Amino acid sequence: MKLFDTHAHYNDEDYDTDREALFEAMRAAGVAHVTNIAVDMETSRINDLYTKQYDFMYGTVGVFPTDVAELEEPGAYAELEQLLLNNEKLVAVGEIGLDYHYDEIDKPLQQKHFEGQMELARRAKKPIVIHSRDAARDTADIMKSCRAEEIGGVMHCYSYTKEMAREFLDMGFFFGIGGVVTFKNAKKLKEAVDFIPLSNIVLETDAPYLTPEPFRGKRNRSDHLTYVVSEIARIKGITEEEVCSVTYNNACKLYGK
Repeated sequence: MKLFDTHAHYNDEDYDTDREALFEAMRAAGVAHVTNIAVDMETSRINDLYTKQYDFMYGTVGVFPTDVAELEEPGAYAELEQLLLNNEKLVAVGEIGLDYHYDEIDKPLQQKHFEGQMELARRAKKPIVIHSRDAARDTADIMKSCRAEEIGGVMHCYSYTKEMAREFLDMGFFFGIGGVVTFKNAKKLKEAVDFIPLSNIVLETDAPYLTPEPFRGKRNRSDHLTYVVSEIARIKGITEEEVCSVTYNNACKLYGK
């Protein structure tokens, strides 16, 4: 089976001791491509380097909602745009969006730069990778007001209801499904996966986070996607081969590859 991990963070220090050996093992296990996702200016720059160093790796540029104060610095948007223009393996803007989980947050600043980074993606003709936590309504409303359906992209680590999924489906978005779907208490996500057409699902790990059963609590890696594939196949009553084939093609469509 050929796997495409659409969302990982291999720049994380958890991989500093064995990154190269892990990549070799992942590739041998059927991982064809990985998209390394940026969360700030520094990881956007790192992705520019990683995508040149590793032939199987794509990357993104973008700033996570809780770090968007970085984008207030002069020249920040211009730097991200130049990275996108100068490296065709930087395939999306993300992860961007809204995160209302914590007590002390600046919602207006998050919203401003969610809109700003969507416009960056529009100019660069790249899709968006959206992080949304405890902010479903505002996320959908801002996407609609910015005509996100014209930009396209993926709802990373989708965690809302199947009813909410309908709104993102209507905008033509993909849904990133990862290790959480294997958790026994993930009833709401399992219902959403059953509802979402396979044609709108891509696989992701969020490595090193959100490791699937039976490795929950340990460091995640892209070849663990086989457990996600197995659960999606079970939920939808189809073969694992079909899940792999369709989600791989979906990932290529998402990132224009």
